Amino acid sequence: MIVDDTLVDKLSNLCKLEFDAAGKEAIKKDLTTILNFMEKLNELNTEGVEPLIYINEDINVFREDVVNYPITKEEALSNAPLKNADYIKVPKFVKGTKY
Repeated sequence: MIVDDTLVDKLSNLCKLEFDAAGKEAIKKDLTTILNFMEKLNELNTEGVEPLIYINEDINVFREDVVNYPITKEEALSNAPLKNADYIKVPKFVKGTKY
């Protein structure tokens, strides 16, 4: 595959990205490096190698959903720096909104 300006323009349009001239040259260089690496992988002999679908043999290993160490509401609120009777208070973190 040849990586040229046409390919970079097509990919940038699909990805909704914009590149200046220097950025376009950098992308062409990176894509060429990636494609050369993939070609190198194609040289490997994979005859008789089973495709790897899962890393291990375990499938759908579930555990029992049991609460082991429940804490009370008072214990949960005891370490909170700001709280009221029932909730932990946190500072406002969304900018530009009015509550």
